[in-house]
Amino acid sequence: MKFKLALIAAAFTLGTSAFAQTKWDLPSAYPATNFHTENLVQFVSDVDKATAGKLRITLHPGASLFKAPEIKRAVQANQAQAGEILLANFQNEWQIFGADGLPFLADSYDEAAKLWKVQKPLLEKKLGEQGMAVLYAVPWPPQGLYSKKPIASGADLKGYKWRAYSPATSRMAELLGAQPVTVQAAEVSQAFATGVTDSMMSSGSTGWDAKLQENVKQWYDLQAWLPKNAVIVNKAAFDALDAPTKAALMKAAADAEIRGFAASKKANGETLDKLRTAGMQILPPSAALKADMKKVGDTMLKEWLDKAGPEGKQLVDAFLK
Repeated sequence: MKFKLALIAAAFTLGTSAFAQTKWDLPSAYPATNFHTENLVQFVSDVDKATAGKLRITLHPGASLFKAPEIKRAVQANQAQAGEILLANFQNEWQIFGADGLPFLADSYDEAAKLWKVQKPLLEKKLGEQGMAVLYAVPWPPQGLYSKKPIASGADLKGYKWRAYSPATSRMAELLGAQPVTVQAAEVSQAFATGVTDSMMSSGSTGWDAKLQENVKQWYDLQAWLPKNAVIVNKAAFDALDAPTKAALMKAAADAEIRGFAASKKANGETLDKLRTAGMQILPPSAALKADMKKVGDTMLKEWLDKAGPEGKQLVDAFLK
């Protein structure tokens, strides 16, 4: 009898281990209605289906688990097994993280894809050294200028309180004579409503998420750059998966990147239309404003190359080929 019970217990143990479920957390800083988050929802669902529930990822949008600047460290420490980060947020740590935040270097979806192709191998090496890996990346729509007052040239921004979300946007403010104020995505609406900030460079998607039409009347279509969100994973957590689960995860990630690029393009048109309908003026920049911004971009590229060294030069040379 004891032998029979032992056999049953062994069979039960083998059965449960064969169907053991791995649970991951995936924090994001953006609201549930944002196209990046909707793409993540589909990614998580695809992984669940492809692994028959073996890998179950719980998505935590809206900075509900970790704030945007905390997510990378949380993934590195395996406090969250995966996470979505805005690469440009981490430029001070390593300049290559901020390559897609350089004004007018890559200013279209085709250019953003080209830049990602040369940036990704460097990023994979760096994240690998930090105990992480990249699953996929998706660009935000082209960045334009939100302002509470009309802006005819760069000089009109002098003294403005400028929402900064990355080292590059802070530096841009300084070069324009504006006052940079660090405001995370989840706090943009309140910052504009309370006068903490009155201008920023961002996409139509961010403006719609933050209901900026309630406090801002102008958005200038500068198409300055397309910063990317990357979904990263803790390498130890990834390595602990079996081969079929790894393959399913990477297939879902590749699909999410393709789908995300298309969703970004769609969101760009849709959110600008919504802002326009809600009363915001969607305007072309004046020649003077565009020239002033381009001058700032040239200065920032030179400064970035000085800081990034040979790696930065390699990246820009490969991109410009």
